Amino acid sequence: MSKRALCIGINNYPGTHMDLTGCVNDANDWAAELTARGFSVSKLIDSQATKAAMVSGIQALIGGAVSGDVVVITYSGHGTYVPDTNGDEVDGLDEGLCPYDLQTKGAALLDDEINELFSARKAGVRLVLISDSCHSGTVTRAAAPDPDAEDAPRPRFMPMGNWLPADQLPRGISGQPLTSVTVTAGGSPFAAALSRKTGDLLLAGCKEGPNNFSYDARIAGRPCGAFTYYALKALKALPANATYADWYAKINPVFLPSASYPQSPQIVGTADARKRKIFS
Repeated sequence: MSKRALCIGINNYPGTHMDLTGCVNDANDWAAELTARGFSVSKLIDSQATKAAMVSGIQALIGGAVSGDVVVITYSGHGTYVPDTNGDEVDGLDEGLCPYDLQTKGAALLDDEINELFSARKAGVRLVLISDSCHSGTVTRAAAPDPDAEDAPRPRFMPMGNWLPADQLPRGISGQPLTSVTVTAGGSPFAAALSRKTGDLLLAGCKEGPNNFSYDARIAGRPCGAFTYYALKALKALPANATYADWYAKINPVFLPSASYPQSPQIVGTADARKRKIFS
């Protein structure tokens, strides 16, 4: 059995005015922990994490895995959504991950694309996804940052209006771009793409649905994702034979949600997947 991981962290989103601060630290922290647990780890950090590089990295990671292997993908960065073009979304919106070149190239990595990437894996490959981002804001454009609240937690959500060309934004009856949209799902694109049949498992920083956020935080003076910080803190305190269910129970409600970070982490997967020993 081999163990391989890809850790993605993006703070810098050129042209969007929506930079983050803790995502690169998250990726490095996950990479260090996974390396210590015997994983061969690749990273995509900031300008390395273009959409093309993310697709290529996921393809290489999954394509090289065989039955019995464990594959882990961690993503810290903005989530977003776009108008659905193929009619497979109830609320008319596709969820996506935000690559570094989101605004300059105008393309998110959408749930449909992630599903296609994952479906190419060989039978028996165990896929674990760790997502410290959110996808469910209802505004279409974020307000300008408040200089007096520079250290306030920022949701890891990228509204469409901060990156999508104006002619692709949803419009109201008047023909003008909408200022808000109705979101009924708003889940991680990893959740849409994972396969319960093959035992995939997702740990996500927040609930699915409207206005549930994962927060960019500053803890002990260091930028990080609130979920990543507490997930790693919980993991380090667990015994060697702990399961994913044990891990999740140590995160929620022990650490999150909290007064500072009102987010409720989620675990998605079958009962059998949750009972597996962590990273095995």
